[in-house]
Amino acid sequence: MSDMGPGEYFVCGGFGGICTVIVGHPLDTIKVRLQTMPIPKPGEVPLYAGTWDCMKKTVRNEGFKGLYKGMGAPLVGVAPIFAISFMGFGVGKKVFGPNDGTCLNYKQLFAAGAFSGIFTTLIMAPGERIKCLLQIQQGSNTKMYNGPLDVVKKLYKQGGISSIYRGAGATLLRDIPASGMYFLTYEAIKEYLTKNGESPSILGTIIAGGTAGTANWLIGMPPDVLKSRLQTAPEGTYTGIRDVFRQLIKSEGPAALYKGLIPVLLRAFPANAACFVGFELCKNFLDFVFPKKLKPRTPEQLDFKTD
Repeated sequence: MSDMGPGEYFVCGGFGGICTVIVGHPLDTIKVRLQTMPIPKPGEVPLYAGTWDCMKKTVRNEGFKGLYKGMGAPLVGVAPIFAISFMGFGVGKKVFGPNDGTCLNYKQLFAAGAFSGIFTTLIMAPGERIKCLLQIQQGSNTKMYNGPLDVVKKLYKQGGISSIYRGAGATLLRDIPASGMYFLTYEAIKEYLTKNGESPSILGTIIAGGTAGTANWLIGMPPDVLKSRLQTAPEGTYTGIRDVFRQLIKSEGPAALYKGLIPVLLRAFPANAACFVGFELCKNFLDFVFPKKLKPRTPEQLDFKTD
């Protein structure tokens, strides 16, 4: 992703984000349902025994379309979210990168990625709240909302803008470190698989993108659980993110911070591989339509090999 301006990052990131949602949303639904299912009382059987059980019950009770509940909000918001995220990374590379035009080191790449996480919260926080509220609806008995717009109207009536943006702090807590790891991992693996700034192969992009998504969620999973609990709980359940953490640890223990990890990791690799494949394809398309003049390389940049 070298020699790209913020505008190119914006366009290609938006296309990559659409690819991500289409591939990954069903497992995201399973993740949210596992994270927010009721705590069983003594002697009660849990609502879901695990990832596979949740998927089977969702398909049996609601059909395959149940796996795509709430996709409207992220699909509408994901293009600008990913576009802004990738653009933020491009800006972050300029802010934290060296002035002499040399490559960023790993610390600088992490800082640039973390910087991008700040950019997306204005769109991400309400989009996540809408998505989660729709995803936890299971059948007509628990249906409170008829779609994303209905969620927005009812949340605004309930508590104004602050209700729509509930969980914004938790979203930042998740996205700043997770985004840093996301872009660092992709760039590091891509650099290992290629040389001289070449575009990676499709297989290389899948490996680098999928691994980046996995690294992102290993870092971001605990705050994501807290965010989902906060955003889906009835008004007055929690006073804030600290209260969510305190109650969760007290009632369920630290392992609850990784509830839904299996569907997250199952989703992370293919969804983010799709994201970066879409990104690189879009980049190649833009390079084809708007070719750039090749800059002469110095001998140091050419990496000559001698026999």
